[in-house]
Amino acid sequence: MPSSANSMIAGAGGGLVASVATCPLDVIKTRLQAQRHAHGQAGYEGVVATFKTVLKHNGIRGLYRGLGPTILGYLPTWAIYFAVYDGIKEHFGRTQLEDGSTVHHIYPAAQAKGYQPFTREHPWSLHILSAMAAGATSTICTNPLWVIKTRFMTQPFEEKRYRHTLDAALTIYRTEGWRAFFRGLLPSLLGILHVGVQFPLYEQLKFWARRNSSEDLTPRQFLACSAVSKMVASVTTYPHEVVRTRLQTQRRIVNGALKGKDVPEQPRAGVIKTATDIVRHEGWRGLYRGLSVNLVRTVPNSAVTMLT
Repeated sequence: MPSSANSMIAGAGGGLVASVATCPLDVIKTRLQAQRHAHGQAGYEGVVATFKTVLKHNGIRGLYRGLGPTILGYLPTWAIYFAVYDGIKEHFGRTQLEDGSTVHHIYPAAQAKGYQPFTREHPWSLHILSAMAAGATSTICTNPLWVIKTRFMTQPFEEKRYRHTLDAALTIYRTEGWRAFFRGLLPSLLGILHVGVQFPLYEQLKFWARRNSSEDLTPRQFLACSAVSKMVASVTTYPHEVVRTRLQTQRRIVNGALKGKDVPEQPRAGVIKTATDIVRHEGWRGLYRGLSVNLVRTVPNSAVTMLT
């Protein structure tokens, strides 16, 4: 089986397991990101208060709202991501000669001692190109599902609940038009810097871990490399997630679709205005709303995905 096919299966399977295991944390994190009350103001809720509020209104099921679109989103996201990532590294890491033979490039090692096998060593530029191209491709293809997931998780308790993913999609389309499904796409693309940090760092950590050993890495070493790379990338690029969630929860009703109903319509705002409004009204810490939960969620999520 081609390596890209192996990566698709591994990525999709790992993403599925991880998304189910960490869904409650994702719900809490997303509700924190969407919260527009500044720290210390009336109505502000922290991690514990948000958890209790969800349980009070929706019970245990409330901690799994949005799991459907999350699963539907993770499967193609990781499948596309790993396939493109491996495909680009494979394509640009070798040269096809006129006689049909293939020459694999061998790049200088990180150390001054000779060269490393072509199957493991690529230049940093190729790692970054692969990661960012893969991230952009998967983000553009799956953004509608992430909008639906965010709406599920942040839907006000007093509103009529979405019955399932299709119902949410039809409701959003009917009331806000097709543009709503691509709300928050720009900050999501800016978030590609996340994978531009994570995967090159992940590859480098694995290289360092096996540098003094000819044997394959143990599961514990894989988990450590994945956890460290994910944590560094998450802290570095986190503000784009808050801005993305705020944009995805904006409601811009079209053609008076909800006329007569008490459903608030959010004012139009782009990435820059949303970010500046957060800083102005909530301070810089507003851009890191839910970071602690995100680290608890994404680090084991990524580690489980990579290991699987």
